Amino acid sequence: MNQGRLSVEFRERTKNFASTVIRLFVALPKEREEVRILGKQLLRSGTSVAAHVREACRARSDAEFCSKLEGALQEADESQLWLELLRDDCQINAGAVDPIHREADELIAIMVAMVSNTKQKDESRKMKTISLLLVLLSAFCFLFSQFFL
Repeated sequence: MNQGRLSVEFRERTKNFASTVIRLFVALPKEREEVRILGKQLLRSGTSVAAHVREACRARSDAEFCSKLEGALQEADESQLWLELLRDDCQINAGAVDPIHREADELIAIMVAMVSNTKQKDESRKMKTISLLLVLLSAFCFLFSQFFL
């Protein structure tokens, strides 16, 4: 089922990603300053993925749709960075971090495909329009030559 330009399932998947990030944030040890700071960064970027996807659903054009999804892509990539830093430099349990990191990876792959397909469709539409204009111009030139030359 679709709501706007994206399926309800995809919207739910990004919302679940945000919820998982929130649960990880709540479980993080807040006594260490670096964990608190990185956790807040992760919380912001991880929840922004779902927000951008929601905005993309209501896009009024292909360009706006791609822009919103590209924003979600940036936030998902940034979330991966914070997860890696929490795991590698702050010794946060990989068992808690890695599944979220993998889900971000999958969401990125899906959104890259969506943006690519939308841009290709838009390019194809532009090429068809140009072809039609060339045919019309050719027909006009032919008619002009028949009547005036």
